[in-house]
Amino acid sequence: MRSPMRVLQALWDCFSWSAATFFVVGSRYEVILTDRQWSAIYQYIVMACLLQIALGIYFKLYRGRYNTASFDESLGLATTMAIVAAAVGLVSLVLHAGPEFPRALTVLTPPVALLFMAAGRWSFRAITTTRSPRREHAERILIYGAGNAGTQLIRLLATDSSAPYIPVGLIDDDKAKRHLRVQGVPVVGGRSRLVDAAAERGATTIILAITAATAEMIKEVSALAEGAGLHFLVLPPLTEMVGGRVRLSDIREVDLEDILGRHQIETDLSSIASYLTGRVVLVTGAGGSIGAELARQVHRFGPKELVLLDRDESGLHAVQLSIYGQGLLDTPDMVLADIRDEGALDAIFDAHRPDVVLHAAALKHLPMLEQYPEEGWKTNVLGTLNVLRAAEKYRCSHFVNISTDKAADPTSVLGQTKRLAEQLTSWFAHISGGTYLSVRFGNVLGSRGSMLHTFNRQIAAGGPVTVTHPGVTRFFMTIPEACQLTIQAGAIGKPGEVLVLDMGEPVRIIDVARRLVAQSGRDVDIVFTGLRPGEKMTEVLFSEDEVGEHRRHPLISHVPVPPLNPSALERFRRAVPEQLRIDSSAEVVPSSEQRADLSVSAGRRNS
Repeated sequence: MRSPMRVLQALWDCFSWSAATFFVVGSRYEVILTDRQWSAIYQYIVMACLLQIALGIYFKLYRGRYNTASFDESLGLATTMAIVAAAVGLVSLVLHAGPEFPRALTVLTPPVALLFMAAGRWSFRAITTTRSPRREHAERILIYGAGNAGTQLIRLLATDSSAPYIPVGLIDDDKAKRHLRVQGVPVVGGRSRLVDAAAERGATTIILAITAATAEMIKEVSALAEGAGLHFLVLPPLTEMVGGRVRLSDIREVDLEDILGRHQIETDLSSIASYLTGRVVLVTGAGGSIGAELARQVHRFGPKELVLLDRDESGLHAVQLSIYGQGLLDTPDMVLADIRDEGALDAIFDAHRPDVVLHAAALKHLPMLEQYPEEGWKTNVLGTLNVLRAAEKYRCSHFVNISTDKAADPTSVLGQTKRLAEQLTSWFAHISGGTYLSVRFGNVLGSRGSMLHTFNRQIAAGGPVTVTHPGVTRFFMTIPEACQLTIQAGAIGKPGEVLVLDMGEPVRIIDVARRLVAQSGRDVDIVFTGLRPGEKMTEVLFSEDEVGEHRRHPLISHVPVPPLNPSALERFRRAVPEQLRIDSSAEVVPSSEQRADLSVSAGRRNS
């Protein structure tokens, strides 16, 4: 008991036993007792105090186990009191048989002593927690949400003299909480009172303390707060908090994922990713955002060898550093190669003999491919074909091709070349006997060269932020979610399918731009540049003739893909780039006659 506070607690408990004893004696016996009875009472008090201190130290009541006046401390205090009462009462009755010891003390004194002990602690807590520390430069805040998270946050702020915020009111839409006060902080109304309450109480910041808030709610409250010039902050979902407890460090700016509602789908990958453990896994495009995260996730499952392939040496350096803590690039599992080089790929597959291929290498910038369609053809189509041929030749058991929502009803070079890649993957699924399939998803939040990076750099430069059209919408997902889908695909997909994630409602790009501008606090203009060639107003996840089926996961659809024989691909090889350059809406898919021919060819190869 080194702390003065803990010594005071022990002394207070001794005082409580003494005061309770005299209270009972005075109220029951009117202090009219014999000297022998008083002697027995003094012995009772001394034994109770000594045993209380001994048990308190043993049960760590005075060693910092419990927060003062907490429910846990109350239970510990009651347990200690019960043991002391039973032991001291029994000893007193044995030592002082007869009328010399007031027997009523053994029954009446302990609960009164416990009441005194608890009252002292509660009074101390009430005094210390209701006394707001002086913080001259702290922001005055309103806390939206008077539930568990809001209550925890107020208690933290009320007791931390270094906290940057002072709570001056609570906002809650539950009418049953209209008269609630938490640590002296009152509920001042619901959402409709938010702006007025902030003005009345001088609050400049709103903290949303509802850990289960929906994206729609976050959008509405943030729009209301920021429209009134108030700073808006949030607490993360409960699952992101350590032990479910609020910490001041949890308070953060609104994340774009909060607004978009694209919180990552929780999946127990360990139960479905056994096809990676102890196997040789090759990741193409491993230096990119998705490829790098894919490599990091695969590494956790203990593959026999993780081969990372990219034509960007800087990207390989970064991913090796993030996984292994060093970037020497001097090991054979770091492969510098271009998927356009069929000979190089054959040598790599021969050397490593991968069991699983996760194919993330691609050209993905739509406007660039509209200008240089041949480049899209060489990488997204012929490059994928090279990887597929090598995978089949060296008998890879699993091949997952990463596609895009632009492959559904494609109108751009990017979409058309990725659609061809899906069909080629389906072809090799039929002839290889392995699990060869594709995954299709929308824009990936935070990936390299993505819209978010562009907007953030434009804002940092002072603007303007360029948006193609006020009505343009897109689907979004997080990088970890995209990679989880890719890993899941190898376990739950069937050969020749494309797996499509339910992306929720599409999001307006203008809303994303406005959110980022508002979050920056800068005065930045947003200008509209017009749709680019091949660009859609609204993306779709399925082509008109595709019907998704849910099998293993409620948010993942399985769609069959018509196979495309590489020999049929060669029939219009020369026409495709020129066709794509001139007419970006042309469909580069086999005709009905070609599809029939492909089916016959596939049957011959399988036989």
